[in-house]
Amino acid sequence: MIIDWHAHVYPPEDAAKPFWRGRCPMTIEHVIELQERSGIDLTVLSNTMSISRSAAETKQDRAALQAQSLATIHRANRYMAEVQDRFRGKVVAIASCLPCGGDAFLRELERAVVEDGLRGVFIASSHDGHYPDDDEALPFFELVTRLDIPVMLHPPAAAYGEERMRDYRLLSSIGRPADSCLAIGRLIVRGIFEKFPNLKLVASHLGGGICEVIGRMDYAYNLIEESFFLGPYEPMLIKHPPSHYLKMMYLDSVSYHVPAAQCALDTVGPDHFLFGTDSPPMNPLKQQGLDLVREIDCSEVDRAKVLGGNAMRLLKLA
Repeated sequence: MIIDWHAHVYPPEDAAKPFWRGRCPMTIEHVIELQERSGIDLTVLSNTMSISRSAAETKQDRAALQAQSLATIHRANRYMAEVQDRFRGKVVAIASCLPCGGDAFLRELERAVVEDGLRGVFIASSHDGHYPDDDEALPFFELVTRLDIPVMLHPPAAAYGEERMRDYRLLSSIGRPADSCLAIGRLIVRGIFEKFPNLKLVASHLGGGICEVIGRMDYAYNLIEESFFLGPYEPMLIKHPPSHYLKMMYLDSVSYHVPAAQCALDTVGPDHFLFGTDSPPMNPLKQQGLDLVREIDCSEVDRAKVLGGNAMRLLKLA
């Protein structure tokens, strides 16, 4: 079975907003059409509307933004459940949540999983100045490990340093993946995988470059005394080099660059690598994303895991 781990859809009322000029690519109709055209058996749907701008950017009071985000997430989760039921056997859907949002967001997540049957949860690598390693997110990780659901980590609409990335679409191609890389690095060194060893975290876009820098993270840990001039490494919250914890994660294949995908596969191993396309919204790249996995150097047994077996296991579809 071929399962595309990474595709986004919006409810019709959001797809119809003027911003899209009548051309929103993130519709369930596009998902089904692309899936059938590419020979993909199942698509995992997530919704990016929870990746909203900060209170400062939207000129909203933080409490007002939180209330708006919760209402948006509830509406999106309900739509995801509706689509999952309507296209059963063709799609499965995951909920959205803000890890640092507080109890109301956690109650909504539990409702969406337990009552609506959503199969996992989508979170942003950062939101409104918060990263998922913040102490406020600990109850979130307690909940997702209790529910035993996968967590998809995806970059936000904005990223640190975006003032230098507003032209040439650099925010999308460089800034957003870099935010994911930072979030993963912080989750590792802040001991989240020590606290929650059963956490099933799936980072999108090959983890935003984490596989290229993990060696630097390792020497920063291994050479504590020798690299004193690089700055502090405290409090010490991990017991192993960072690469140990990276191998506990999963990465999706979205990159459109075979050497980069090969590096990620070799870093985390074939049991922790998932096929994804980010299509929708990048509809023209669906076939390219599938071809990439077919070009990676691995055994056919491992390729079958990447194309669908690993996702089946995570989503408890087997």
